[in-house]
Amino acid sequence: MEDELRPEYDLSTLRVRKLGPGRKRFGDVVRLEPDVAEAFPDADSVNEALRFLIRVTKENQPSLHPPKGDA
Repeated sequence: MEDELRPEYDLSTLRVRKLGPGRKRFGDVVRLEPDVAEAFPDADSVNEALRFLIRVTKENQPSLHPPKGDA
């Protein structure tokens, strides 16, 4: 069989996209509802907002161990 491909086409740099369970994952994907996505221009802004929410939630949780001396 003769190779009819032009020499300027370098197929060694192509990525193969696999479908199905053998497909490589590049991390978890979370889909935002359109109204939520409007508020965030990119993934960094979503992560920043969620980290802020986590921090505020942790700071406002009642402590499991009350301070000593308050009786």
